[in-house]
Amino acid sequence: MSTVVAAPVASIVAAPGGSFLLEDRAPAEVFTPEDLSAEQRQIAQTAARFAKEKIDPAMKQIEAKEPGVMRGLLTEAAELGFTAVDVPEEYGGLGLDKTTSALVADFISVNASFSTAFGAHVGIGTLPIVWYGTEAQKQRYLPKLASMEMVGAYALSEATSGSDAMNIRTRAVLSADGAEYVLNGEKMWISNAGFADLFTVFAKIDGEKFSAFLVARGTPGFSIGKEEHKLGIRGSSTCALVFADCRIPAENLLGEAGKGHHIAFNILNIGRFKLGAACLGGARQALELGIRYAQERVAFGKKIAEFGLIQRKIALSATELYVTESMAYRTAGMMDAALAGLPAEMAHAPREIQKRIEEYAVECSILKVFGSEMLDLVADELVQTMGGYGYVEDYPAERLYRDARINRIFEGTNEINRLIITGWLMKRAATGQLPLMAAIKRLMEEILEPPPFDPEESADAFAREAGILASLRKVFLLAAGTAYQRYLQALQDEQEVMADLADCIMAIFGLDSALVRARKLALAGAASSSAKVTAAMTSAYAAQALATVDRAARRVLAAASEGDALGVQMAVLRRFARVAPTNEIALQRQIARHFLEQGRYRI
Repeated sequence: MSTVVAAPVASIVAAPGGSFLLEDRAPAEVFTPEDLSAEQRQIAQTAARFAKEKIDPAMKQIEAKEPGVMRGLLTEAAELGFTAVDVPEEYGGLGLDKTTSALVADFISVNASFSTAFGAHVGIGTLPIVWYGTEAQKQRYLPKLASMEMVGAYALSEATSGSDAMNIRTRAVLSADGAEYVLNGEKMWISNAGFADLFTVFAKIDGEKFSAFLVARGTPGFSIGKEEHKLGIRGSSTCALVFADCRIPAENLLGEAGKGHHIAFNILNIGRFKLGAACLGGARQALELGIRYAQERVAFGKKIAEFGLIQRKIALSATELYVTESMAYRTAGMMDAALAGLPAEMAHAPREIQKRIEEYAVECSILKVFGSEMLDLVADELVQTMGGYGYVEDYPAERLYRDARINRIFEGTNEINRLIITGWLMKRAATGQLPLMAAIKRLMEEILEPPPFDPEESADAFAREAGILASLRKVFLLAAGTAYQRYLQALQDEQEVMADLADCIMAIFGLDSALVRARKLALAGAASSSAKVTAAMTSAYAAQALATVDRAARRVLAAASEGDALGVQMAVLRRFARVAPTNEIALQRQIARHFLEQGRYRI
């Protein structure tokens, strides 16, 4: 694989994180999969071919945890450069862009056990050293991690501190001579633990300073527990770690003492982004299996692909996949545009790179939540389409269904990420980084004005979807403004309200991303089948997003208001959400026909 990738599309804008809530972007300003360079497409094809030719044939051995199989596949992936994508060239890596990194995570993900091992190594297992390692640590470890001479792992979770990461009990004490740290404690559910060589371990120095350390396999006092028997991802290694007076050199401190939370949370941002991309690969495979089965299975004298309710399943799955894909590559494009804007002297500065990526923390959390729930839906519809065959181990649907479940827990549960989505945006609003409060004020002024006359019919082919998007933004601002006025700083303690607002935010980002991509395809060729199916999926998702936001906003308003004020707010909500229903059945049939003709998910 070449180390040179085409520069980001020049017109792509590194929009501020969360700005999709308040403003539109022109199609040329947003990156979509159609903007991939020829080399990026070649890398995606190489990853897909590796998955088909190497991972698929080894599926049974992977699931049985046959010794050496997983590590052997990871080594073969390394030979193609896949494990070196995010490692800078000066340390033996390829130093490629985030779009290419997402492509590899996407198209290599046909088996969740392999995807888990791969992601744990290239993401949370390697990036802490890329971003926070000393020069000596980088020189010592990164070339070996890039080439798969060493396998990486990330050890944060404990039995009593899964989501509450700052509550870890693992303790580190610096020796009297300052030469080494002594670690004591346990870690739980550590991916790759059974065969990893290097662990990023989080502990509190003197029980207080949250810090990170690099611990090599075989270090005296460090032992690895037995393999966990799991509901899904059975082929991946998951073990507990035990530290009993484990002595490590003082130079194995990663980053600064007491600043480990920066490492933990910033690495999780990119982990969430990569997980959302990996969910695309799993969903694409599940949808293809469902389409293939529907075209082969005959019932009542017809292929079941001809039945409306089967077509609905295909259409729902494809639409959710399209929306997730649009959000994922849009986010990758913004990251790359932001990184491309770094001054030359800072182009390889880890902290500056990290800051540019952290700008899109909310988009990363959205991708994690939306992508994992999308994959759940697609896997569930596959099982339902296949009926009894989908429920037995002889067919892949059963494994896909089980494997999909972990993604809602990985990289911070979806509940935690919903709180992050709303909390991050409200914090930016409070500090003036996102003009959310000004937008809420303008909306309140608009509410006091008489309702406008119905506008003249627009020539814009996407006028209806654009109008729904504008309404969703107003509904969110109404709900968020009411909730903030009611709870102020205590809003963070109202988890149900925070989660409902997050659902509104995700729906808006999803529709905005789907709409701008559909517009771009329409501009490129309005009569093409690609343009037609993306227009249909955008319209279908607009109806779904409207229902999601309307339902969530009703719950928020009812919780944050009462009496006459609530009555007025509900009237305003009805005014903003008043949209004539679309013929979703016709849209779903159109969408299903397209993908049935393709035989897989291909736009």
